[in-house]
Amino acid sequence: MVRIAIIGGSGVYDPKLLENIREEDVKTPYGKIKVKIGEYKGEEIAFLARHGEKHSVPPHKINYRANIWALKTLGVERILSTSAVGSLNEAMKPGDFVILNQLMDFTSGRPKTFYDGEDSPHEKKFVAHVDFTDPYCPELRNALIRAANELKFKYHPMGTYACMDGPRFETRAEIRALKILGADVVGMTQVPEAILARELEMCYSSVAIVTNFAAGISPQKLTHTEVVELMAKKSEEIKLLLMKAVEYIPKERRCSCKDALKGATG
Repeated sequence: MVRIAIIGGSGVYDPKLLENIREEDVKTPYGKIKVKIGEYKGEEIAFLARHGEKHSVPPHKINYRANIWALKTLGVERILSTSAVGSLNEAMKPGDFVILNQLMDFTSGRPKTFYDGEDSPHEKKFVAHVDFTDPYCPELRNALIRAANELKFKYHPMGTYACMDGPRFETRAEIRALKILGADVVGMTQVPEAILARELEMCYSSVAIVTNFAAGISPQKLTHTEVVELMAKKSEEIKLLLMKAVEYIPKERRCSCKDALKGATG
């Protein structure tokens, strides 16, 4: 049974960290999703490239609901993800890892729930209001922190992520406002991915990789090229961090993620 999944963001497009890789097409109420499944130290792990294997899907067009539903269908209980981010915090420099602990949503127009009542395309035709006070699973965050410590990587144990629609980068004024509101890093994909995982009572955590300073902080023009180049340099460290974190994920879930729907429905 596949209990752990990795969602690779920008620069993390293949599961070369796994062995005996096979590919499966998973049908969901939101479309068919291709997932790769491999092994790591006897553990079956699913891998999904968020933007496609050639970064062909922009953040606002990712089929987030199909992705998360497909992983749930495979039996996945825990999801580790990666996110390339810009930094608003001068202490979080390009190349640093940030183990996210909070999230702010500034997206619009993205479907953000599985529970659309009678309009739901599946059997769960009810409305749910899940608690999202702490959007990232504490057990998975702890696994990532332990892994980063053991590997002696430069990382920050907490960080607030501001999610923007994209695909453009932000304006100088937007970054100034986000910084005032308390954001440390900015990206385009944590919403609704983290929300949907919580709705299906899955554990979810993300390690952000700072690729540049955000608009108005960086003295240079922002480009996607610099994102790709830095992620390429960090690719081996990212794989090591994820795989070491997998080793620290407890077999039994004791977090509240597994009970997200209790008290959330009428």
